[in-house]
Amino acid sequence: MDRARLQDTIIAVSTPPGIGGLGVLRLSGPDSLAIARHLFVPAKTITGSFPSRTAVFGKVVDGGTGRVLDEAFMTFFPAPRSYTREDVVEISCHGSPAVLEETVRLGVAAGAKPALPGEFTLRAYFRGRIDILQAEAVQSLIQAETLEQAQAAIGQVRGSLSRSVSRLREKLVDLMARIEAGIEFSDEVNAGSGPEIRNLILDGRETAGKLAASYETGRAIRDGIRVAIAGRPNVGKSTLFNALLGRERAIVTPYPGTTRDFLSERLAVGGTNIVLTDMAGLAKARDPLEGEGVKRGRVLADEADGILLILDASRPDTEDDRRLVEGFRGRKLILLFNKIDLPVKIGRRRILSLLPGATHLDVSALRGDGVGELKEIMSGVFAPGRKFSEDVVLHLRQKLLLEEIERALGRALERLDSGFSDEITAEEVRAALDHVGRLTGEVASDEILDAVFGRFCVGK
Repeated sequence: MDRARLQDTIIAVSTPPGIGGLGVLRLSGPDSLAIARHLFVPAKTITGSFPSRTAVFGKVVDGGTGRVLDEAFMTFFPAPRSYTREDVVEISCHGSPAVLEETVRLGVAAGAKPALPGEFTLRAYFRGRIDILQAEAVQSLIQAETLEQAQAAIGQVRGSLSRSVSRLREKLVDLMARIEAGIEFSDEVNAGSGPEIRNLILDGRETAGKLAASYETGRAIRDGIRVAIAGRPNVGKSTLFNALLGRERAIVTPYPGTTRDFLSERLAVGGTNIVLTDMAGLAKARDPLEGEGVKRGRVLADEADGILLILDASRPDTEDDRRLVEGFRGRKLILLFNKIDLPVKIGRRRILSLLPGATHLDVSALRGDGVGELKEIMSGVFAPGRKFSEDVVLHLRQKLLLEEIERALGRALERLDSGFSDEITAEEVRAALDHVGRLTGEVASDEILDAVFGRFCVGK
């Protein structure tokens, strides 16, 4: 973004597109109040300055013609106690797209510029109200679909991860100071070597490593736990998929091989976000198209965090069934004996002996028997003992930089243990500190800013 825009006043609709009960317009910048007074007339005359942080009732008008567009409330947030640390005005009116669009047009005519995606949050970053970690958390909070996602995001908006990274930075600054003291005053102090320095490097590396490792939990919270419904053709995978979703999403027929590709849908189960995938049956293909579906299905099953493995309980188990079950040994899975509404013929004990200790359940996807119980146990099986943490890493960018910090400190430790000069060790610690700056945005290129804020919607 052209930083000269920071001197401009921007305007945008902050509520989602479409018709709604309320619509909110937001202005930010030095002329916010003056421009807003062209758009809004209070119901009661205001003497003196416009009240701050108080919702004032009035009407949205076309300042040029006096035409009334809507009734509304206007709230003024003077700098620096606002979201952007600039003067901010919010006008809350009815959620008519036509009224909101016309009001933005009038605001632009009065001197405001249309806001770019994420520009309000970007201004909050430039003004020092938040760092990039908090900005990324704002986007995660906007996109949260479960309470768990929202809790993780709001904790980071409030600075939980930033504080953890700040503590890491303090450790590295202290480490750097000790090494440089040893370099500058080598004849007087022994600050640049020895077990104390080594322990500080180890501590920093361990902290960065733990934060980076939390990304797997963070990814599951943000993107959902990937669960694949696997089984041979015509065992009821698509029927179960529909039953779990509570709607007819997948085509179901009595003919094997109906599903040639895959379908994925999100499912909130016990506060856990699950990405459920229905895929082609895992069996020998009868034609190239079905073969491609089977190939994709095996890839999806390999990449999934968990498996719902379905067997047809109304048929005797075969060697192919047993090979399929053995192929999933060691995976997080729930073994489902489906079609229990029919006479049960499968060798249940023989199958269970192939997956000792596996969670298993009898279901009838067609009638819905056992589906409610399946939903209750999915979170516990696929996310066992997952403890909520506000400083879990949610974004790949953060994970990669933390891994760079961990590697730099690993190299510093190698240099120290190999007897290299303190200057060489210091270079690696300095590199780690540079990566910390990139992580929080203290060192940020336009490319990084575009990547982070370009994902935001207009108005946030």
